[in-house]
Amino acid sequence: MEGDVMDKVEATATVRDFDPISGSIPATKVEITVSCRDLLDRDTFSKSDPLVVLYTQGVECKQWREFGRTEVIDNTLNPDFVRKYILDYFFEEKQNLRFDVYDIDSKSPDLAKHDFLGQVHCTLGEIVGSPASRLEKPLGGIPGKKCGTIILSAEELGNCRDYATMQFCANKLDKKDFFGKSDPFMVFYRSNEDGTFTICHKTEVVKNTLNPVWQPFSIPVRALCNGDYDRTIKVEVYDWDRDGSHDFIGEFTTSYKELCRGQNQLNVHEVMNAKKKIKKKRYINSGTVSLLSFNVESEHTFLDYIKGGTQIHFTVAIDFTASNGNPSQSTSLHYMNPYQMNAYAMALKAVGEIIQDYDSDKMFPALGFGAKLPPDGRVSHEFPLNGNIENPYCNGMEGILDAYHQSLKTVQLYGPTNFSPVVNHVARYAAAVQDGSQYFVLLIITDGVISDMAQTKEAIVNAAKLPMSIIIVGVGQAEFDAMVELDGDDIRISSRGKLAERDIVQFVPFRDYMDRTGNHVLSMARLAKDVLAEIPDQLILYMKSRAIKPSPVPPAYSVDNLAQTNPV
Repeated sequence: MEGDVMDKVEATATVRDFDPISGSIPATKVEITVSCRDLLDRDTFSKSDPLVVLYTQGVECKQWREFGRTEVIDNTLNPDFVRKYILDYFFEEKQNLRFDVYDIDSKSPDLAKHDFLGQVHCTLGEIVGSPASRLEKPLGGIPGKKCGTIILSAEELGNCRDYATMQFCANKLDKKDFFGKSDPFMVFYRSNEDGTFTICHKTEVVKNTLNPVWQPFSIPVRALCNGDYDRTIKVEVYDWDRDGSHDFIGEFTTSYKELCRGQNQLNVHEVMNAKKKIKKKRYINSGTVSLLSFNVESEHTFLDYIKGGTQIHFTVAIDFTASNGNPSQSTSLHYMNPYQMNAYAMALKAVGEIIQDYDSDKMFPALGFGAKLPPDGRVSHEFPLNGNIENPYCNGMEGILDAYHQSLKTVQLYGPTNFSPVVNHVARYAAAVQDGSQYFVLLIITDGVISDMAQTKEAIVNAAKLPMSIIIVGVGQAEFDAMVELDGDDIRISSRGKLAERDIVQFVPFRDYMDRTGNHVLSMARLAKDVLAEIPDQLILYMKSRAIKPSPVPPAYSVDNLAQTNPV
């Protein structure tokens, strides 16, 4: 008996660390629909017979690879293709795409044998980040010719995003404790194709009762049944013991389909203990478990919010403290080598190039901290890189890089390294728009030890309540222990006894991403992948905490009347 109990308990031992979502979810899949308007007419006696070829580009080698082709539509200059492209979508990667359009003249699969009608380059983020995830671009590639336009629409494919919330109670469970009643908890398992079971949820322990009422809990439907509503769900009931040798009370089976019926007689389950049944002739059951409530909601995704119009605003703050070294000397982290970007510029470009796809106006505030400013040499910890206090916005990534280069010629590197002013600067903007229409990302690039740790912690704890995230990239060879503390992955950051509501800081040292072969493109792609990977979940967590649902997607525009789609 004891051995069997221990076997069962070992099966529950992993529950503590169990996260039903992690590790098992494939990438978000996005379906791309293609239309064209006003294509070139290459056929003499009829209109063109267009086909579109999609090419994707690898991160490591910049070679274009053919991903797939649409069908051919005969005799039209305004095709709406039926065949879709299904791509894996990663917010944190720059996914370059190229669409080539051809007029098909024969059955040959060799594209060189057909007339080229134009091409367009874009990123997957650009399509997803466009209003209603719908991007219209002019086709190019034939000098001196107007090649028409291509219209690309992205739609996230549903991957059973439903969450089930349910509550159970039990009645007359077996008494397992010598001096008191039982301390029951339940463990849920989904069955696998091969007949084995995988643990998927564990309730809390309700102390000293044979008639427990457990708290309601939520679980992804796919974790419960992997999309198969008839699949067996096994539930084991245990009496909790402090030493971990929990006593097995009994078990029952159900299915998602049965649970969906909600509270009724079919969802009152007898808890059975097979060994007890063999030993005791008059054994009936070890109690009953009843479903009290059951409801299902769809979980909103990052793309739901982006498609509903949520804009991501990007602000950059650059460290101009003296520890970076004199910018005119090659040993300085701010040194402007005419042949390659310094670490500040690389980190800025790596992150900014991806985030800019989600901001419609592409205007970004760029700040500096820790420098003496002209004309009077006062020290500032939030000065505009472009010198314009009224309007610190720079036009796109190139605008930020230009302003950064210019400010290095006009300010004097000084100190100390204070983060709180720039964190509070962005927090003021975020505090003004908490309706889910905007989300703010602050990128701080720094070379070292933070001087205002207590104030920065307080600023971060306050910012965790707002629609914002903070990315810190450490450049140079300094010790970045304090930054690891700000990144609350292991221990949630707190200030004056107040815990941050969410983990909103992601820190990485840039040196960990430097490619040994000197391939800076690869270094930047790796850096962006790691620092941006947490942003979608941080955004969703904020929206959920405020019960903000994505805005409905704007009504579909008539494809021929596209002028209205562009924001004013």
